[in-house]
Amino acid sequence: MKKGNIIFGIILILLGLSALINRIFFIDILSFRNLWPLFLLVPGILFEVKYFETRKDPGMLVPGGILTTLGTLFLIENISSFHFKKYIWPLYPLSVAIGLFQLYWFGNREKGLLIPIFILTIVSVMSILNQVFNKFFYWMDYKLLFPVILIGIGLYVLFNEMKR
Repeated sequence: MKKGNIIFGIILILLGLSALINRIFFIDILSFRNLWPLFLLVPGILFEVKYFETRKDPGMLVPGGILTTLGTLFLIENISSFHFKKYIWPLYPLSVAIGLFQLYWFGNREKGLLIPIFILTIVSVMSILNQVFNKFFYWMDYKLLFPVILIGIGLYVLFNEMKR
């Protein structure tokens, strides 16, 4: 079978499924409002596929990783009606780190690439942790936090001394 026929068949099946879902559940999947992330996702995947088919020019992986990650994140946000945007936004800088990491991993392993990868990953992780801690401590009065920390440290010192 030709590769083009397989892809064309898959596209027809997906179009048919989305039209069927629209008719049965009244979910308009085929509107531009829902499909615009594909304008990022499809080129990103094509960059990735192009590299892995030829194994030449690993620089293709940088835009591939960035566009694929951003397209996926925007698609998730669209599907969820942007309900998770306050949780997903820290992953945007990570998209650049993913593209650069792919260049590092499949390229010449230039150590200089690890610096921006590390910085962008730390920015994303710290932003996610900030959201987690804000959500966790939202219900807790910050005036209670200091005494709880003191009690925890005291218990640690006490049990550590009892072990000896």
